[in-house]
Amino acid sequence: MRLLIINPNSSATVTARIDAAAQAACQPGEEVTTIRATGAPELIVTVADAQRAEQAVTQTIAAWTQPVDGVILASFGDTGLDAVRAQTNMPVVGIAQSAYAMASVLGPRMSIVSFAPTMADALRKTALGYGHGDRLVAMHMVEGSSWDDPGEIQVTLAPQLLDLCQFSAREDRVGSIVLGGGPLAGLAARIQAQVPVPVIDGTTAAIATLRVALGTAPPFEDTMMRQAALA
Repeated sequence: MRLLIINPNSSATVTARIDAAAQAACQPGEEVTTIRATGAPELIVTVADAQRAEQAVTQTIAAWTQPVDGVILASFGDTGLDAVRAQTNMPVVGIAQSAYAMASVLGPRMSIVSFAPTMADALRKTALGYGHGDRLVAMHMVEGSSWDDPGEIQVTLAPQLLDLCQFSAREDRVGSIVLGGGPLAGLAARIQAQVPVPVIDGTTAAIATLRVALGTAPPFEDTMMRQAALA
């Protein structure tokens, strides 16, 4: 299975975080290439950012010439998903789509934890757009957050993000927590042992989704994702 992961923002350090999470999730025989969208904004926060990023994503895909079996869009707006699907005949998934689908098989209640209040509306809109409004019972954002390098967000804000995950698990009575935002790729694995419910990483969930789509999933993973498709 050869996958192409596109970071719809142009941050090299965020792209490196996404690639590290993807490589850690790979199984024998799988090959993942992670790139950033040429000409995209450094971070996608506003509607204008998303519009620029979508154009950058489609142009980057159009210019890609190496063979791949599937594509992952690694932003929680699933930026450019419909446009990319229209220009290719291979499976294309977004990390938000995949994360919420995974949450749906872990129980009827989920929450989202992310790094800034400015992310809340976009994360909620995406969850509602995929039909998970009845499952999304809470959202928790780090207040007053700031950063110089988007790739260091998960390091700088790790204590606050962990606190929010622990609070949500305790107070919201959720079956899973989705970490919202490409800059948080890989954080779930590092904090999972300290959170009593599953913490979902969108990149890992997207790879699992494409294993099923391409017929390469282990039996347990295959069953989980097919249940998600029916949820």
